[in-house]
Amino acid sequence: MDMPEDGATRRRFLRGAAAASVLGIAGCLGGGGSDEMELRVGTSAGGTQDVGLAVERAVSESSDELSYSTVESPGYIGTLYRLDQDQFNAGIVDNNSMSKAAEDRGDFAEEGVDSIPYQGFSAFPYSIYVVARDGTGIETFDDLAGANVYPAEPGYSTRATTLDVWSQDPTADVFDEMNIMDMGVDDAPGAMEEERIDAAIAYGTPPVRYTGFVTEYDARVNVHYVEETDALVESAESYAGAGTSRIAYDDWGLEQDIGTDEVFTWNLEVNYVFHDDAGDDAVYELCRVVDEHNDVVNEGEEQFNDYESTEDMLNQALEGEEFPFHPGAVEYYQDNDVWDDSLPSPE
Repeated sequence: MDMPEDGATRRRFLRGAAAASVLGIAGCLGGGGSDEMELRVGTSAGGTQDVGLAVERAVSESSDELSYSTVESPGYIGTLYRLDQDQFNAGIVDNNSMSKAAEDRGDFAEEGVDSIPYQGFSAFPYSIYVVARDGTGIETFDDLAGANVYPAEPGYSTRATTLDVWSQDPTADVFDEMNIMDMGVDDAPGAMEEERIDAAIAYGTPPVRYTGFVTEYDARVNVHYVEETDALVESAESYAGAGTSRIAYDDWGLEQDIGTDEVFTWNLEVNYVFHDDAGDDAVYELCRVVDEHNDVVNEGEEQFNDYESTEDMLNQALEGEEFPFHPGAVEYYQDNDVWDDSLPSPE
């Protein structure tokens, strides 16, 4: 879906106006103020917070200049709202929430934001596919019509992204016939054992690990891969809020054999983003730390991306003209000779 022209213009204007106002307010974050080298990073609880804390430790060990603090925030959507409200100057959010904020969709349809944060670099992906209980007769995505399907707990970003992908053409007809199950992740493995759930998403960060409830049902229930259809591939590839990939099952598999050599996934990409007020030098220094000391971050939390190079770090960024890079990130990539002038940067 394309963002309305007037919405894009409005946000670009407000972004510029906000940046200009910083020049006239003493003591604001960034713009050469007293907090130029401070990043307060909004981070949701759970695995994302573990990643944020690992980055914080790496900054503490590897930088004498940057002050980095983790601030707990209510999920990715809540982080975007709080960034817009100037409650902190950086955050960790997902690509789907960013797309919805830019296009006034989902939660942002009724309550939008006046500014979209700048992007810096990708933190980690959540890759998602579907498995079904053995004995259900479900073999392909089309067979999910009429089945009891569990796309994770209500409120989870992986669930929202999955339903966003499935509910659009050309998979909407299958989705409309699914019985979507609403329950907490703690209850889902038991419900699968009791045959109340026929199929569920499996997700995690390849090649590191799957999320907790997936490892639990993997240990308790025999499941098999639900083969993707051309329609599912089309839906996933056309949806702006998700990436896609094909992953060798040997490289990232459950404990059991699910009957496939490869899984097709739609991906929730989780990224570091920055407010206008984040100082250029602070963002530059954070980029340097996670790039040059990527091993230190991974030692703290292996879920964080293992960059092969600075170019790899840049190539994992969000696509789309509505997501320009923060000036500090642009400068870092330029200094390392990997910046591509075709990528979006601040006006």
